[in-house]
Amino acid sequence: MDNRKIGSLEVSVVGLGTNNFGLGMDEDAVGPVVDAAMEAGVNFFDTADSYGKSEERLGRALGRRREDVVVATKFGSPVGKDRPAGAAPDYVREAAERSLRELGTDRIDLYQLHKPDPSTPIADTLAALDELVRAGKVLEIGCSNFSAAQLREAEAAVADGAVRFVSVQNHYNLLNRDDETDAIAECERSGVAYLPYFPLASGLLTGKYTRGEAPPEGTRLDRWGPRAGGVLTDANFDVVDALSAWAEARGHGILDLAVAWLAAKPFVASVIAGATKPEQVVANVAAAGWRLSPEEVSEVDALAAVPAAGAN
Repeated sequence: MDNRKIGSLEVSVVGLGTNNFGLGMDEDAVGPVVDAAMEAGVNFFDTADSYGKSEERLGRALGRRREDVVVATKFGSPVGKDRPAGAAPDYVREAAERSLRELGTDRIDLYQLHKPDPSTPIADTLAALDELVRAGKVLEIGCSNFSAAQLREAEAAVADGAVRFVSVQNHYNLLNRDDETDAIAECERSGVAYLPYFPLASGLLTGKYTRGEAPPEGTRLDRWGPRAGGVLTDANFDVVDALSAWAEARGHGILDLAVAWLAAKPFVASVIAGATKPEQVVANVAAAGWRLSPEEVSEVDALAAVPAAGAN
């Protein structure tokens, strides 16, 4: 599997998103998924302190193999009723120490601000993150859910000689391409690595959902309840049907196309795909082996340009 750069880090083009590890999976199921990922060549694992027990379970599953992988986590979202959130300097330090304990490690390879904190100047947050890097507790820093304007604001706030965000992790897939006219252009201009989350549109780009039918029991959209109606729209299914036909004509499925299309984008550093079963990891990695030509990417871009409801 190809590797790409996030700052000084070298990561596999397919990463493993681990929110399911703490939000729905049994602990016994975590180890086999991590094992399958590493056997398939995945070296990039993304988690967050707000994903329940995900950090703890990931750290335990990695065990002595910790030095063989790149671990990314996030801070800033609520992690409990009695704990604050945000990006104030004292909280950044507290959250980092907590994540280090939960992960069972002495460093966080990529530490990401989960979402902007309008109550804290970004310069203050960056200063606290710089302290963590200088202390050796963090190697690189990134952000998530940032717009182009917020990325520019953060870049302008970096003190001389201090660390800067090297990545942004945003919502981007074949059914949600809003970032193409916003953060992606800024990433290409500034050299910030782009990490798309929800690459499979919460499963809609896997073929597991059927137009006019309720989501299968136990799926993410089944757990969403009424909110799933905003995703399982006729507009989205129209796009999925067109993309499925294009992929099938070339001997592939819609999941293969969803991953391969993202991997074909030069600005994408790693496709962060979640998995609850080993076979899902294997399928995600295999999908990245389909190398789309520039002409094919353009064809897919056109098919996916049909206005669609946001698939989160």
